[in-house]
Amino acid sequence: MTLRRLVLWRHGETDYNASGRMQGHIDSSLTEVGWNQARFAVTALARFSPDLVVASDLRRATDTATVFTEATGVPLRVDKRLRETFLGVWQGKKGADIDAAWPGDRRLWQTDATWAPPGGEARVEVAARAREAVAALDEGEQETALLATHGGLIVALTASLLELPVTSWALLGGIGNCHWTVLERRTSSGLAWRLITYNAGITG
Repeated sequence: MTLRRLVLWRHGETDYNASGRMQGHIDSSLTEVGWNQARFAVTALARFSPDLVVASDLRRATDTATVFTEATGVPLRVDKRLRETFLGVWQGKKGADIDAAWPGDRRLWQTDATWAPPGGEARVEVAARAREAVAALDEGEQETALLATHGGLIVALTASLLELPVTSWALLGGIGNCHWTVLERRTSSGLAWRLITYNAGITG
């Protein structure tokens, strides 16, 4: 096992973010703001000296990752297990529309990691597939991996790696566009990972 640090980086702003729509697996595009967010983040993220960048196969994450890899020369790998939560019939809808059609369900989804939108995934399922991607990295030679992925997945994966009770996952706040979270492996504890930084980023 060589992997000792994970940097979980959310993609830049998309057209769906800007219009307040739920994305899930919809392959939305970065806005000009999103592209600039990614460019501004490169210098800060380069200080972690990642050996490898692994991106979700959704375009918003892959494009964000490519900004970093083209600037630094770090290798890029794509892994669909890093996709955002599949939101089923909620995908493409605004929060107000979901609240009108499914009263109370969006709040339930936000607070219960075992609950899934109609036809979609629960956060515990998202964490399970994301952990498979992390486990695959343990078979490589990299010490630090930068995962270019999505806000919902970052929250779920962070909670799972920290071994938080599932009932407490909702206590973790959301991740801003192009913000990042850093976890490092413990060397002398029963817990495998510890949280170093949460939702850090360049603002303005």
